[in-house]
Amino acid sequence: MNSILLLKFELPCWNCFWQVLHLLAITTKLILMQTSLVTKYFGLLPVALSGLVSLSAKSMGATQQTSSHPNILWISTEDFSSHLGCYGDPVAKTPNIDRLALQGTRYDNVFTSAAISAPCRAGIITGMYQTSIGCMHMRTTSYRRSVDNPVEFTAVPPHYVKAFTEYLRVAGYYCTNNNKTDYQFAKDPVPASIWDDCSKTAHYKNRPDKNQPFFAVFNYLGTHESHNWDISNVKTDISKINVPPYYPDNEIVRKNLAKSYDNTAELDSMVGSLLKELEKEGLAENTIVFFWGDHGDGLPRAKRWLYDSGLKIPLIIRWPGTLKPGSIDDQLISSIDFGPTVLSMANVQVPVHMQGIPFLGEQTGKQRELVFGARDRVDESYDMIRSVRSKDFLYIRNFYPNEPFNIWVPYLNNMPIMQEMMRLDAEGKLNEVQKSWMAPSRPPEELYDIKADLNQINNLARDPKYKPILEKMRKAQDEWAIQTNDLGRMNEPEMVEMMWPGGKQPVTDAPYFIVNAVEDRGSKNYRTGGTYSSPMTLAFYCPTHGASIVYTLEDGVNPRWLLYNGPLRLKPGNYTIQIKAVRYGYKDSDITKGSFGIK
Repeated sequence: MNSILLLKFELPCWNCFWQVLHLLAITTKLILMQTSLVTKYFGLLPVALSGLVSLSAKSMGATQQTSSHPNILWISTEDFSSHLGCYGDPVAKTPNIDRLALQGTRYDNVFTSAAISAPCRAGIITGMYQTSIGCMHMRTTSYRRSVDNPVEFTAVPPHYVKAFTEYLRVAGYYCTNNNKTDYQFAKDPVPASIWDDCSKTAHYKNRPDKNQPFFAVFNYLGTHESHNWDISNVKTDISKINVPPYYPDNEIVRKNLAKSYDNTAELDSMVGSLLKELEKEGLAENTIVFFWGDHGDGLPRAKRWLYDSGLKIPLIIRWPGTLKPGSIDDQLISSIDFGPTVLSMANVQVPVHMQGIPFLGEQTGKQRELVFGARDRVDESYDMIRSVRSKDFLYIRNFYPNEPFNIWVPYLNNMPIMQEMMRLDAEGKLNEVQKSWMAPSRPPEELYDIKADLNQINNLARDPKYKPILEKMRKAQDEWAIQTNDLGRMNEPEMVEMMWPGGKQPVTDAPYFIVNAVEDRGSKNYRTGGTYSSPMTLAFYCPTHGASIVYTLEDGVNPRWLLYNGPLRLKPGNYTIQIKAVRYGYKDSDITKGSFGIK
C-alpha cells in the first residue's frame, strides 16, 4: 500500500493515477479470464461511448423488443432489511411481495457494499466498489453544515467507468429512473447519458416505440429512516414486535420498530400497484422483475454499520419461464452484481473492468465465496471500517479502534430509539449487550459465527479456537484492499484536490461535428452545420477523456437526449442537431448546435 500512496503524490494527472492504480488489478483479472471472456473484452473496445469511433453508420430507430432483450423492471426501496413475510417475519404484512416471491426466486444471502445510500448506490449503478471509484464518503455532493468539512464535490471515477445503463441504451433499451439517484459523481440532474428519462414522471409507458425493450427503475422513499421519526400514531401491534438484544425493550423502542412495519405495509401496496400495472399493460410474462433494498434498516446499529443488520438485504427476482417459481437461492451476492447481472440477462456484453459478477443469464460467473463491505465518512464524522462475510462468518476491521462505536451523526440522533439509548446510557441503565454499542472504543477486529450468533454480539476475534478463521478473513480483507485499490486509505481532502484541482470542478470539452460526405471525409471538426451531399454520415467527437456524448433533434427547454454510439446516416432534408458531452464528476459541456442541409 505504501507504493500506492507514493504514486498518489508523484503522478501529475488524475486520469494517469487511475490508469496506473487499476493496471495491476485489470491485468491480473484478464490473465485469469477464460479465452472467451478475453475475446469479449476486446470486442468491447470499439463501442462509441466516448470520443469518435465509426464502426458502422447508425439509423435513428429503436431496437425492436425480442426474447433476447427482455424488459426488466427494478423496484427498489430505502433502508430496508428482510422484514417480509416471505423471509419468515410473522409481523410483516406483505402479501404482494410474498406473492412475487412465490412466482420467482428469493435470495437469502445478498449484501450491499455499503450500509448507507449514496456510497452503495454509486456501486450499484457502476458495478464497481464505491471504494474503487472515489465514491465511498457519505456524501460527496452535500454536507451537514454542523462542522467544517471539505468543499462539496462530485467524485470523478476512472475514465472508463460508466453506468451500466449506458451499455443498455447502446443495445437499444429505453432506460428510465423514477427517480432517486444519489450516485456521488453528479448532483441532480445526473448526466443525460445515463437515462432516457430520470424524473418523478419517468415510466416505461412513455417510451416512443412500444416495441422497444425497457429497463425501468422505481425507487420507493417511504421506508427511509426519516419516515420512522414520528411514532405518535403506529398501527402495528407493538406487543408482537421482536426487539433485538442490542436495543432496550420498552414502549418507545417497540413503537419505533412498529413504525417501520407500518412503512413496510405501505411499501407492499406500492409494489402491488406496479405489478398490477405491468399485468394491465400485458407485459408481465415478458418482463423480469427485481425487488431489492439498498441497505439495512434505517435504525441504530443497522444502517451505517457493517453487521448483517446494516448490509444484508432482500432480493426477489421473477423471471417467467427461466426461474423456478417459489425457489430459494442461498449463494452469496453483492449489490455491485446487480448491474452486470442485468446486462447478462439482456444479452449485453459485461465490461471486464466491472467488479460485479453476473449471477444470472448467459454470462453467469463463478459464485462468490466472500462479499465485502465498507464504511467511511458518515456525514460530519470520519470513520473507516471494512468487512468480509462468508456464509458462516463475519469479519470486521475497525481502523479507528480509539473512536467510540457511536460516532456523532446528528441526522441519526433524530431517531427515537437513538434518543432513548442515549438517555439510558447517560443514566447507566443499559445492560452489557446494549452498552457495548455505546462504548468509548472499539476492538481492532471483530469476528462472528453467523449461525450461532444471528445478531453478531459475541466477538470471537480473541478466541484461540477461531484463530485460523480470523487469519483467513484478515488475509482476504488485505488482498481485497489491494486488488480493488481501496481509496479509503487516502485522506479525503487530498483525493478531492486530485479530482477537483484547486477546488474547482473540471469542465467537459464541448463536442464537435465530424462530417463524412463528398465535401469532407472527416478531415475537420466543426461546431456549426452546413450543406452536404447524400449519402453521408455525421459523427460527434469530444476530446475529454472518458466523456459520453448525447444528442437531440428536439428544441425546447427539456429535450430528450439520445446516447450517441456511432455516426448517424442523414437522409436528404434539413436537420437541427444539438450535442453535448458529459464526463462523470465534471461539469457538462456547453451545447454545440448545428443546422444541416442534406441534398
